[in-house]
Amino acid sequence: MSYPKLAKPMPSNHLYDHAKAIEPISAAIAWADAPAGLNNAARLPALFISHGAPTLAIEQSATTNALARIGQNLPKPRAIVIMSAHWLSAKLEISSNPKPKTWHDFSGFDPKLHELQYPAQGHAELAESLAQQLTARGIICSANPMRVCDHGVWAPLKHLYPEADVPIVQISLPQHYDSVSLYQLGAQLACLREQQILIIGSGNITHNLQALRWQADSIDPAAKDFKLWLLQQLKTDIPSALDWQQYPDYKNIHPSDEHLLPIFFALGAAQRVSVVHESMAHHSLGMDIYRFD
Repeated sequence: MSYPKLAKPMPSNHLYDHAKAIEPISAAIAWADAPAGLNNAARLPALFISHGAPTLAIEQSATTNALARIGQNLPKPRAIVIMSAHWLSAKLEISSNPKPKTWHDFSGFDPKLHELQYPAQGHAELAESLAQQLTARGIICSANPMRVCDHGVWAPLKHLYPEADVPIVQISLPQHYDSVSLYQLGAQLACLREQQILIIGSGNITHNLQALRWQADSIDPAAKDFKLWLLQQLKTDIPSALDWQQYPDYKNIHPSDEHLLPIFFALGAAQRVSVVHESMAHHSLGMDIYRFD
């Protein structure tokens, strides 16, 4: 198998420079026992989760087992900050809904899915604090007190934290953001990992619904080749990974980009990648889970 040549590295000023940050964005204001409690927190990774079809929520598979192991092995977070491919917005928004409802944003699946609830709380104080701190850095951003919880959030979290006992703050995916913008956003929030906040990007490493073969055991070689190539770039050449549209025929893997882009949000928060889980589902749907430290 041969991979496309690496792109030339982007100029360094296109990437977020951690040294230029005057003061890291903090979660301390959101808890009464902060900052002391946060200073003693274990540093958490950032995750990219391929959430697949909504049926993930009620499946028992290698993917869901991997999610369960992550939840069991990581120190329990104070909160989760998660970007889902299913919240596209005109500008950056952060959900400050204290009790986000479980939104069944799909049709045609098992009726059990429409009865499933994931009653995790939101965290309005954290959301509003993050929105204010990002705004102060010149990023157009606002808190959204009405946002509900889409399946890109609750389907994987149902296995990661089945008791729904970790507060969730969801971040939107602005339609004008590209991979570099999301990398920069993740870098702005990177220090939250040191304050017991778990950062997650939820999408899919490959996502061409036209190529799906429901319940098929076969594997789409084009989809597998793409994810192997991207993983290699994530490990060895981040600028090349950010320039992912250099890949020949990428439109056959991601006809639209919203399911891949959350990986760059997680990458911005921590750059060292490791594979937690790798698999394919329904012929062309990559179900990989990556950890960034």
